[in-house]
Amino acid sequence: EVSQPPTITQQSPKDYIVDPRENIVIQCEAKGKPPPSFSWTRNGTHFDIDKDAQVTMKPNSGTLVINIMNGGKAEAYEGIYQCTARNERGAAISNNIVIRPSRSPLWTKEKLEPHQVREGDSLVLHCRPPVGLPPPIIFWMDNAFQRLPQSERVSQGLNGDLYFSNVQPEDTREDYICYARFNHTQTIQQKQPISVKVFSMDSLNDTIAANLSDTDIYGAKPVTEKQPILLTPTGSTSTKVELRGSVLLLECIAAGLPTPGIHWIKEGGELPANRTFFENFKKTLKIIDVSEADSGNYKCIARNILGSAYHVISVTVKGNTKIILNVISNLVLSPGEDGTLICRANGNPKPNISWLANGVPIAIAPEDPSRKVDGDTIIFSHVQERSSAVYQCNASNEYGYLLANAFVNVLAEPPRILTPANKLYQVIADSPALLDCAYFGSPKPEIEWFKGVKGSILRGNEYVFHDNGTLEIPVAQKDSTGTYTCVARNELGKIQNEVQLEVKDPTMIIKQPEYKVIQRYGQVSFECIIKHDSTLLATVTWLKDNDELPDDERFLVGKDNLTIMNVTDKDDGTYTCIVNTTLDSVSASAVLTVVGKNTLKLYDSRTVFNYSRPNPPFDLELTGQLERSVELSWIPGDENNSPITSFVIEYEDGLHEPGVWHYQTEVPGTQTTVQLKLSPYVNYSFRVIAVNEIGRSQPSEPSEQYLTKSANPDENPSNVQGIGSEPDNLVITWEPLKGFQSNGPGLQYKVSWRQKDVDDEWTSVIVANVSKYIVSGTPTFVPYEIKVQALNDLGYAPEPSEVIGHSGEDLPMVAPGNVQVHVINSTLAKVHWDPVPLKTVRGHLQGYKVYYWKVQSLSRRSRRHVEKKILTFRGNKTFGMLPGLEPYSSYKLNVRVVNGKGEGPASPDKVFKTPEGVPSSPSFLKITNPTLDSLTLEWGSPTHPNGVLTSYVLKFQPINNTHELGPLVEIRIPANESSLILKNLNYSTRYKFYFNAQTSVGSGSQITEEAVTIMDEAGILRPAVGAGKVQPLYPRIRNVTTAAAETYANISWEYEGPDHANFYVEYGVAGSKEDWKKEIVNGSRSFFVLKGLTPGTAYKVRVGAEGLSGFRSSEDVFETGPAMASRQVDIATQGWFIGLMCAVALLILILLIVCFIRRNKGGKYPVKEKEDAHADPEIQPMKEDDGTFGEYSDAEDHKPLKKGSRTPSDRTVKKEDSDDSLVDYGEGVNGQFNEDGSFIGQYSGKKEKEPAEGNESSEAPSPVNAMNSFV
Repeated sequence: EVSQPPTITQQSPKDYIVDPRENIVIQCEAKGKPPPSFSWTRNGTHFDIDKDAQVTMKPNSGTLVINIMNGGKAEAYEGIYQCTARNERGAAISNNIVIRPSRSPLWTKEKLEPHQVREGDSLVLHCRPPVGLPPPIIFWMDNAFQRLPQSERVSQGLNGDLYFSNVQPEDTREDYICYARFNHTQTIQQKQPISVKVFSMDSLNDTIAANLSDTDIYGAKPVTEKQPILLTPTGSTSTKVELRGSVLLLECIAAGLPTPGIHWIKEGGELPANRTFFENFKKTLKIIDVSEADSGNYKCIARNILGSAYHVISVTVKGNTKIILNVISNLVLSPGEDGTLICRANGNPKPNISWLANGVPIAIAPEDPSRKVDGDTIIFSHVQERSSAVYQCNASNEYGYLLANAFVNVLAEPPRILTPANKLYQVIADSPALLDCAYFGSPKPEIEWFKGVKGSILRGNEYVFHDNGTLEIPVAQKDSTGTYTCVARNELGKIQNEVQLEVKDPTMIIKQPEYKVIQRYGQVSFECIIKHDSTLLATVTWLKDNDELPDDERFLVGKDNLTIMNVTDKDDGTYTCIVNTTLDSVSASAVLTVVGKNTLKLYDSRTVFNYSRPNPPFDLELTGQLERSVELSWIPGDENNSPITSFVIEYEDGLHEPGVWHYQTEVPGTQTTVQLKLSPYVNYSFRVIAVNEIGRSQPSEPSEQYLTKSANPDENPSNVQGIGSEPDNLVITWEPLKGFQSNGPGLQYKVSWRQKDVDDEWTSVIVANVSKYIVSGTPTFVPYEIKVQALNDLGYAPEPSEVIGHSGEDLPMVAPGNVQVHVINSTLAKVHWDPVPLKTVRGHLQGYKVYYWKVQSLSRRSRRHVEKKILTFRGNKTFGMLPGLEPYSSYKLNVRVVNGKGEGPASPDKVFKTPEGVPSSPSFLKITNPTLDSLTLEWGSPTHPNGVLTSYVLKFQPINNTHELGPLVEIRIPANESSLILKNLNYSTRYKFYFNAQTSVGSGSQITEEAVTIMDEAGILRPAVGAGKVQPLYPRIRNVTTAAAETYANISWEYEGPDHANFYVEYGVAGSKEDWKKEIVNGSRSFFVLKGLTPGTAYKVRVGAEGLSGFRSSEDVFETGPAMASRQVDIATQGWFIGLMCAVALLILILLIVCFIRRNKGGKYPVKEKEDAHADPEIQPMKEDDGTFGEYSDAEDHKPLKKGSRTPSDRTVKKEDSDDSLVDYGEGVNGQFNEDGSFIGQYSGKKEKEPAEGNESSEAPSPVNAMNSFV
């Protein structure tokens, strides 16, 4: 890889204030080749992190992590940090990062004397908060945590003091409390309450009356009105300096009675309209994004009926430092080349430029003869590889500094081509082709292009060669197709690369859709026959009026046409055929006109196609002009064989929306005059459009203009709302009136508000050309009455209705208390809490959030990554359920109240534990080492024990060749065991095992397996190397699993048995008695996708295999839902079984008739000799050893009927091996049929000889046996 000096990619801010309670993370990331190493300085000296156990550096990174939460002190790490990233090519440095922990000091204790003032006097309550880092946010509240109401008379200054322009008796209270909120530490400090007592003149008279004469009492004066004086700033002038791009805040607060109003002007200029805002009842002037043009004198004027006072603030805006590096900031040069690094900076005062090389001042850096510094430029001449370095430009003035890194990388590299080899480009004929040849090399390689591998070099006007190596063929033709070779060479070597260009034929519509006129309820087709390059796939899309076709079955899209059945009036419009390939797109459109059936009957077929829209009306005339109405008349144009049904009148407002036409009204086609209602202060023009069955005419020429007179607005803005965006403001918004609704010039809005149930007087402001107004200095989340009234130069609109809004929300102050948890069961708990007082919510109560997380499992005592879960309970709910808990685990939770601003503080963590539950199934069950009479079982403990395991339960039972289950044996195994040898089993017998774990609560879900003991020692199957399972003798399906979606499920399984097995999947609704549905699996795949399922429904599913010798189904049943699926199919409900029984019944009936006839003939001649002489293969007597009818005679008629039996190889008959009845397996009953049970038992002889072991028949029991069971 190419070497590259380091580049800083990420770093912490220069002024980094950290939370002293959390770990300090100082970021420093860099890239380079080879990857750089990192080092740090602190306060200008090397910072050895290896000597400080609290400091670590992230792997492959320079980011420092200082561990404060583990006992460190943030104050100990205060200082100036700088990161250096270094490799063999140079060193890049970060900014100086000043680390300062946030501070939220306590208020100093002080004794505050109560303020006693006379009514009408001014008052200032000083806050003087402790100095914090960063400075705190100040607000005033009472001892009930309610924001103190503020107004033009009482407001908070920028310094946090509370100013009273004049005090009133209602200002008397003892709980004026100043609060300081320190955001970094999320703490709030409060000052001691301040007491204010206001003496009214009435109370003074009462006090004086006890000591003075009546004459003195009557000499007491009422409250004296006072002319304005400025409380802040003091004096007549002051100065302020701001930096370019910052926010300018100027403040004037005045005393006086009546309360003075504040007005701002800029001497010799105007306030910038789009950047000026007034806050705090116009006492604060705010100008955002200031520039030098905003410098000047700003005058605030305080005025009431007695006079005025003013203050002039001289503002100077200075430019801050800004570094501009030239375009080639990083230089990549080859040995012997020249280059320059330029660092330009501007600012006021002009910044000083200093250079560093690899983080060292260039004056003391190692000499480089190829380098020359000239002010803000470094000139490199005839560089060598040792000239590679990273240079830093530092531009600084009294307001700060900016640092930029730029590297010089001197490389000697042969050419490399970065474009992939044999890249294929495809273009349409007659369009440009751009063939890439991205390259790298040092010195910069020269690029040449050739057509073909050994073709001649490409030159001439038909090609364009770009600096980045790209070859452009402005107009590619079919003969441009071929191989193009790009060659890059410099003095160190050359390399070439080939790309392929294919020029395709353009896509064309050779038969475009045509204009159609069709009767209503008829059928119409549009053709769109295309031709395109045979190697491109074309898709055809139809649009109606530039939108998708309606979702209607009447629209039929064919390969090259669109057909619309049963056409309606709504189908009228423009239809577009769009043809897209991967390279180009073409389209064509046609109009469909739908006409009425009755109209067409008036004309013959030759005139149908002469129908058209009417000609536009003409000769429009305005008469009877009044202030609010005018009469419009016109002359209709030609109908064009279709009567005009209506006229549409439109108007244009040339004063407010010139060029935009609006719908006015529509009149019948027999009418040629209309009286139009008008609005004031609108410059009207009218036009008329005629409409017939074919469509609309072109608009008429506009009428003469008519300007109506101005008037007061008729209506007020709509959708008035008041919602705070910050805790101390109220944002009033409305839908402004449209131009024609203004009714006159000078449209403005009078915005009025007052605090509900607190203020008697409305506060109002008049604004224009806006749709919102921000009221600042409001208490947090209090209701306001709001109204917005329109006015213009002629007067006001009617009195608007009032709406209720709320000032801004703030985060809730209090956490829910008395949090209690009631554990219902091992997976469910109920949590209760006390609601917080509504006044502490400080916003719209949205609900409560419960955070809960698992701390550890009580059975394993191992902690894991904490994953918090959140449940939200809407409204003022005080309880909630926590589902999905893990049994036998320890949990923690807390509760938080939520409003529109966010979440309040969390309640103390509550710990609760869930009881034991039943365990999950064992993780595996493996059966190995089969012998004549034993099997070895091995298992894994449950993945989720959900408690303390008490034991394992093993149940097993034999399965005979007809799938009948034998007696069930149960064994309990200690919980600490993981294997078991089962002995005294029958040889050559299949067993089915059910295995599950238990806790003290109960048994968990079970896992099943099947295995077979061997026939003899020679029959032991040698497993392949690494195999641990017994190869089953019969087909077996295990581990049926599903992955379900809304309407489909993926079924997979494991198969063990003979090759070439065919699979099928049976499924049905869980708990339903309906027949199983069967799907055949193609090939020998071990998965299948069931489609067309119903969402939200539980299904049962099982998988079977049809082998070479018949049918055998898996006994495992898997459910997708919670309902338990039956492990056996109800065979009596199967269609094939009912049909088979009918056939068997018919066969038995025939046999009975035959037997009856023969028995009647038995007295006339010897049956035995007759049968020997005339043996009929269809009614040949069975013998026990071949499965046919046995001999019978008259002597046997009174003997018990023989039962069918299965004779083992040693010719002994065992009663328990009888398989006459399916009841043995289907119902688990061991009873046998006798002659009272069924006459048919006479014919139930031995089955056909069993196939060889390992290839046993998997068919269902014979019809005869099935009949025994049925009867």
